[in-house]
Amino acid sequence: MDKEKRSYAPHVLAIPYPGQGHINPMFQFCKRLVSKGLKATIALTTFTSNSIHSPPLSNSSLQFDTISDGYDEGGFKQAGDVQAYLTRLEATGSRTLAELIKRHERSEHPIDCIVYDAFMPWAVEVAKQFGLAGATFFTQPCAVDYIYYRVHHGLLKLPVESSSLPVSIPGLPLLELEDMPSFIYKLGSYPAYLELLSNQFGNVDKADYVLVNTFYQLEAQVVDSMSKVSPLMTIGPTIPSLYLDKRIENDCDYGLNLFQFDPSTCFEWLSNKPKRSVVYISFGSIANLGDEQMEEIVWGLKRTNYYFLWVVRASKETKLPKKFVEETSHKGLLVGWSPQLEVLASEAIGCFFSHCGWNSTIEALSLGVPIVAMPQWTDQTMNAKFVQDVWKVGIRVKVNEKGIVEREEVEACIKEVMEGERGEEIKKNSIKWMDLAKEAVSEGGTSDKDIDEFISKLTNPLYASSS
Repeated sequence: MDKEKRSYAPHVLAIPYPGQGHINPMFQFCKRLVSKGLKATIALTTFTSNSIHSPPLSNSSLQFDTISDGYDEGGFKQAGDVQAYLTRLEATGSRTLAELIKRHERSEHPIDCIVYDAFMPWAVEVAKQFGLAGATFFTQPCAVDYIYYRVHHGLLKLPVESSSLPVSIPGLPLLELEDMPSFIYKLGSYPAYLELLSNQFGNVDKADYVLVNTFYQLEAQVVDSMSKVSPLMTIGPTIPSLYLDKRIENDCDYGLNLFQFDPSTCFEWLSNKPKRSVVYISFGSIANLGDEQMEEIVWGLKRTNYYFLWVVRASKETKLPKKFVEETSHKGLLVGWSPQLEVLASEAIGCFFSHCGWNSTIEALSLGVPIVAMPQWTDQTMNAKFVQDVWKVGIRVKVNEKGIVEREEVEACIKEVMEGERGEEIKKNSIKWMDLAKEAVSEGGTSDKDIDEFISKLTNPLYASSS
């Protein structure tokens, strides 16, 4: 059917990389597209779809489908190797994505555009085979994306020599080696991941749109610099509308969770705590802290004498000192998982002790929560640099010669964020960025305008071809 003669809205098929930190941002973006009149289908891998504990959202306007990564019984764990997983994901994913598109061709609403995670650049090749528009979706911040863009194009030579430090890149602050993404400053640590991240830009020129999960005011200088070489649209922050502009009805949570939990425990415990009195600690689902580091965090927390809510997976509880839970039961709560966004929104939370993954960071920024940053790997180190030195919404912990954050440092950083003159300045900056995040997605904001432009180009092919 001629797209110019259709009487219905464009149909977007979204393909997220199979990880919760990638699924939820794209999921939120699709909810926003639907709220503006588009039809959206999210295609998860079969294993991911079968692993979801919460029902796929109350928003019946969103449709769900599946593709295969080649490991339907066990996903990434079944592959056992990063490169093996990525290789089969591309081969099987490309084939099953093509089959999905064909199925929709025979329906009343064929696909018009593939929105695909930048970790899966092969998806645009499939889109173009069918004459569809392609939009690559970057879940990491623009600053990090720009670093990998420069690596891919040979503009940032690896390894980074000490003689070239600090590194000067247009739109970015001066960067020391430890400010870079970990795959660069610890070159060779995860070569498959460095290749994956660099290859996001291997065929980006074939994409009709480049979407980034950030907002313009947050990264204005680097957005301007990167836009000169790869025009992009800022469409974030991609968190539920309830916490931002409140324009999407019933959009109060992400709705897709790969981990099972009972949130009532967290909220009951938080309900009687004084305003901004609790330290919330979470290092994500992947970080694996050693015994010594866990013990240092434990003693640092105890020394602050603050209330704390700590997310510790059941498999990691054995690393905690004996009797810790018992001795701190009057001050702390340990949970196996938590609804992070909702917890951060609680008035009881005074600071977020975090690994500084991008989703966690942009959630805290959007909710005005100060951060104590303890980055572990990938983009977290660079996010922590911006948290402390650019956005000034928190403090990055210092490590000793063994790479351990000592208890005195844990105590000092938490107290500095929660108390005193610097703490007040950090709180003010946190509120400022919260207001700007809301402004970006509200009607007429920078992200809202970019989303509207994306929709306009999909709706009007003549406009798209002339722009």
